[in-house]
Amino acid sequence: MTRIAIYDTTLRDGSQGEGVNFSLQDKLLITARLDQAGFDYVEGGYPLSNPKDAEYFRAVRDLDLKTAKVASFGMTRRRDIAAEDDQGMKALVAAETDAITIVGKSWDLHVREVLGVSLDENLRMIADSVAFCSAHSGEVVYDAEHFFDGYKHNPDYALKTIQAAATAGAAWLVLCDTNGGALPEEIALALAAVTRECKTPVGIHTHNDGELAVANALAAVRHGATQVQGTINGLGERCGNVDLCSVIGNLALKYKGFELLEPGSLERLTELSRYVHETANMNFRANQPFVGTSAFAHKGGMHVHGVRKIAQSYEHIEPTAVGNVRRVLVSELSGRSNIAEKLGEYGLDGASDLTARVLERVQDLENEGYQFEAAEASFVLLVERLARRHHPRFQTRGYHVSVSASPGSDAPAVTEATIKLQVGAAVEHTVSEGDGPVNALDGALRKALEGHFPGLRSMRLVDYKVRVINAREGTAARVRVVIESQDDDDVWGTVGVSENVIEASWLALLDAFEYKLAKDQGAIVAAKKTAAPS
Repeated sequence: MTRIAIYDTTLRDGSQGEGVNFSLQDKLLITARLDQAGFDYVEGGYPLSNPKDAEYFRAVRDLDLKTAKVASFGMTRRRDIAAEDDQGMKALVAAETDAITIVGKSWDLHVREVLGVSLDENLRMIADSVAFCSAHSGEVVYDAEHFFDGYKHNPDYALKTIQAAATAGAAWLVLCDTNGGALPEEIALALAAVTRECKTPVGIHTHNDGELAVANALAAVRHGATQVQGTINGLGERCGNVDLCSVIGNLALKYKGFELLEPGSLERLTELSRYVHETANMNFRANQPFVGTSAFAHKGGMHVHGVRKIAQSYEHIEPTAVGNVRRVLVSELSGRSNIAEKLGEYGLDGASDLTARVLERVQDLENEGYQFEAAEASFVLLVERLARRHHPRFQTRGYHVSVSASPGSDAPAVTEATIKLQVGAAVEHTVSEGDGPVNALDGALRKALEGHFPGLRSMRLVDYKVRVINAREGTAARVRVVIESQDDDDVWGTVGVSENVIEASWLALLDAFEYKLAKDQGAIVAAKKTAAPS
């Protein structure tokens, strides 16, 4: 078995992506998670670039890491200065990391036009930097920047740059597709030349500007690379780095003869992906391969029918292999198989006439603008009502929302919601101010209901989306509102549709409260997250 070392650069290269910013605590927590997942290297940053990275390298020493080697990152020495006198070199050594990664130029265009040095001086810069760091660290990783562009335009010189690093003591020669424009066949051709000329272990670092980062990384491994550098979720500059989730999934499950991570780590891949998304304060990418929420989601009736009979008919791997789950979506495209599958998840007989009634109602509602893919709680309540199992915990008697503002004043507008509802024999009439109509309605509902249902205190609204359905109708267009709610155990979505955005929001909000109450009282059976037959 060939061991493939997984080198994560989420904290350095990934943080260069637009909108990505990690705090010091974020970086330490992600480091610990990567170590738990069995990653071989975690690149923490450039110790001379900012105080946060410098502090990271001090703080990371206190982590009890089991598998991951922490690497500091920096550039070759500056021109016309000795490595031991270069501040960047000194900072890399002072970081006292398990490994040091040095990046140098492999493309003669960059050497002449960007660095402004001779080709020979660039070779000396590479050799001096690697030798200096090798004398102070047990392992030096040399990243050959723009290697594939350099190899395409001047292959002899590109090979000389990595030979200089190898001779100076580099433990790894990592070939970088820095511009992200190489093709798999170009990767394979260059790898063949490098492995023929150099005996030092070779790695691969790809970017996704041509949507080929994963294909290029896999091509490199198939042609001799034994280290893959990348980021969780493909974070990174421009179009991002290679997504290690996809690389790991493919290498572990599609190829034979490769060993990576630690036993049991693969099943935590989805959890790791979502943890990094959350820590970076970014939305999940639903269609992300292997780990996305839609990666094993089935909507077409023919697909669901096939998956119910044999999962591999429409799935390339078993979802649980990477810690993901299968989902069946409900929409106007659904067939009876989709509805039957969903009813089974909630403990209802999918073979009854209820299936036909639910399907007909879903199609009617979606024709009006409803959509249940992101609002499964509303779908569950719909089924409960059609199955005559739903018993409302409260009855609404009316609501009113007003917005007032003083002309010429800088004071924000005041939104006030008044509602009247009945719980059993008790009539509640409450009023609440809020930052907007939905916030005010939410506050008024809570005032009316929390005394009767204390469990509502754990519920909060976490997202609110509005979409115009038939924009050609202008101001009379219908809108769809989707509200995402959360408590200590669950996240659920609800939907409302109306020509009036307040009415649509009110309908989605009522479903959110109804679902929470029904769930807390055990009236709704939680959906089973088990896989279909293999």
